[in-house]
Amino acid sequence: MLFVEANGATIPAIGLGTWELRGRICARVVEQAIRLGYRHIDTAQVYENEREVGDALRASGVKRDDVFVTTKVWTTHFAPHDLERSTKESLNRLHLAAVDLLLLHWPNPRVPLTETLGALAHVKQLGLARHIGVSNFTVALIEEAVAACPEPLVCDQVEFHPYLDQNKVKEACARNGMALVAYSPVAKGRIKNDRTLAGIGQTYGKTAAQVCLRWLVQQNVSAIPRTSRIERLSENFDIFDFELSSEEMAQISRMGSAKGRLTDFGFSPKWD
Repeated sequence: MLFVEANGATIPAIGLGTWELRGRICARVVEQAIRLGYRHIDTAQVYENEREVGDALRASGVKRDDVFVTTKVWTTHFAPHDLERSTKESLNRLHLAAVDLLLLHWPNPRVPLTETLGALAHVKQLGLARHIGVSNFTVALIEEAVAACPEPLVCDQVEFHPYLDQNKVKEACARNGMALVAYSPVAKGRIKNDRTLAGIGQTYGKTAAQVCLRWLVQQNVSAIPRTSRIERLSENFDIFDFELSSEEMAQISRMGSAKGRLTDFGFSPKWD
């Protein structure tokens, strides 16, 4: 297992995203992922599956401190009192005393960012979150947030894959000691038939998805692919026994430039 270090946090380089996973399927997939060796589980209030994630954590039998758990506060809870209350509700659903990482899910211009960040920092100071960060923040918002937050921010979670150039966001994170956490890291499955990635994968006996994930972690990025298929869990996790060359890394990186940025804001305009 590889890890990404960021402002005091140690984040496993590969995790499991749980967007759109619900009920028994969610609990089964999360529990199996942990049994396979995953130590990074990502959820969110708006996913409506925190309870199932918590059930799976307990059923796995793995010690609490061995699993890095992230959840995200939805934008309607960004007012200071609401943020603290909703965080406690998330912890109750997760059956946890604290999450490892608590993120602001999306920017919300209707609530002053300084107020929200103050509340987020207070939640950390109360011991409800070990680390805090943001998600879907632009470069400008990253800089504003870092300057305004009383506590260190450890990451910006954004969509990132070979078809979406996120170098500016990644550089902004690096300047501030933050990690970039990539959701939709295999472009929602679109890369599985990519000829460039498949061709590179033949060299190592790996799939296009595995090459894509390896490309991310070699950039010191933590990736959280989502899947509801047990067999895909093993594939996504099996990326630590090979290393891409500098030429292969550059070849994959050029794919993003060729496709072009999806927006001028550093992320695509839809919630993960």
